[in-house]
Amino acid sequence: MTFQKKIAMTALFAALAASSVVSHAQTIRVANQGDSLSMDPHSLNESLQLSVTGNVYEPLVGRNKDLSLAPALATSWKQTSPTVWRFELRKGVQFHDGTPFTADDVLFSFARTQVEGSDMKSYTNDFKEVRKIDDHTVEIETKSPFPILPDVVSLVYMMSKKWCETNQATVPVDRRKGVENAASFKANGTGPFRLRERQPNVRSVFTRNGSYWGKIEGNATEVVFTPIGNDATRVAALLSGEVDVMEPVPVQDIERVNTSANTRAITGPELRTIFLGMDQKRDELLYSNVKGKNPFKDKRVRQAFYQAIDIEGIKKTVMRGASNPSALLVGPGINGFESESKRLPYDVEAAKKLMAEAGYPNGFEVSMNCPNDRYVNDGRICQTVAANLSRINVKINLQAETKGTYFPKILRRDTSFYMLGWTPATYDSHNALNALVACVDDKGTGQFNLGSYCNPKVDELTKKIQSETDKTKRNAMIKEAFDIHAADVGTLPLHQQALAWGVSKKVTLVQLADNFMPFKWMSIK
Repeated sequence: MTFQKKIAMTALFAALAASSVVSHAQTIRVANQGDSLSMDPHSLNESLQLSVTGNVYEPLVGRNKDLSLAPALATSWKQTSPTVWRFELRKGVQFHDGTPFTADDVLFSFARTQVEGSDMKSYTNDFKEVRKIDDHTVEIETKSPFPILPDVVSLVYMMSKKWCETNQATVPVDRRKGVENAASFKANGTGPFRLRERQPNVRSVFTRNGSYWGKIEGNATEVVFTPIGNDATRVAALLSGEVDVMEPVPVQDIERVNTSANTRAITGPELRTIFLGMDQKRDELLYSNVKGKNPFKDKRVRQAFYQAIDIEGIKKTVMRGASNPSALLVGPGINGFESESKRLPYDVEAAKKLMAEAGYPNGFEVSMNCPNDRYVNDGRICQTVAANLSRINVKINLQAETKGTYFPKILRRDTSFYMLGWTPATYDSHNALNALVACVDDKGTGQFNLGSYCNPKVDELTKKIQSETDKTKRNAMIKEAFDIHAADVGTLPLHQQALAWGVSKKVTLVQLADNFMPFKWMSIK
């Protein structure tokens, strides 16, 4: 280890130690490779952010430990007609500032997801109207039948109308423009933990909500969340006892964590699929040496990129076996996943032939945007993809950066070629089709279809899938939609990554396949 690294680690451990001086036996210190970019639950549809803020804010419908639906701020719900759902709200619930939770907050929160700057539009884009029946009853009317609506709203968190108005936070922060407001740094939810301190990219401190309406199973009275981007430093912090929980454990360090006397690695499958997207809309790519046209509009080029990527090589050398190569944008555990779907074969010669047929026998140059602190080994995956593509004479100008600048850039569609990971919040394929594949509109459909792929037939099927109640018919339509998308080579699927959390043997917790970390289920001896 270099002297500079030793100094940096000493400084980090000193900061962590200082944060624990005032703590006691029920303080749990959590480290992650990145930070929640905001405390605003509607500003970024990213699982780490929603996991962190989900300890402070709550939806109408939550999840049990097996990811089945559970009553949260709604005690019950029922479909009163094909397009209307009625929710009975929980009585006696207060926001952290003491304000009662009512139907007015529900109407406000759903409306807030639909305004400019919200990253949650794709969850509510089919809402026609949200109505207040009384203070503790609301109805959601959709534009078309929506049998999985309770699943869809499970990540739409409720905010206090009064608090947002008082703090000039009636609209979410727009991560694309770098705009911030009070909801970025403060929080006022109904959840089991309150936000006590927020230092972006340094630490956030959460304390147990003594007036929480529900049961908090764990004994944590305080959770200190610290972003530690460097893998080696994060592992060292766990092994030395400076942190109690951290994720992800680098795949090369899982055995080391497991053989330590005081720590263990908890591993399991994750529902997230990692894929690459390409700008298929612009007539000329923003970041390429090809002028006057867009190579990615040609299916042959997209397929050549696909077949030039050695996914098994990435699994073996980069992921060390901790990945499941995918042919789809959804993986095992998601309704509609087809185990029979096969990837296009890795074939460099076939890829070269496709490039020549498309008019690029000598390849071309294009920039690729990647995060380096969001997904497991994301930066190394992109480096390997760039090396793979060089075999078909494509020169990749790799731009890997922290997710704090990466996400605003790609969400502005200021990209030609990019990496993204997606976990369907509903655990259903409709979510991926609606958010990642559907033609982009201004209501939230295709909100994360950042390459603007568009096939009207897929859109037609996606709408039918939303309304269909017969599971066999519905899954057949899901398969047809994904088959069309795959035939178009609309995106380049890579793999599902595996979860790996490093945990002190003093800590018990629940690992969920969506990689959320509820503090209410965490205890420390």
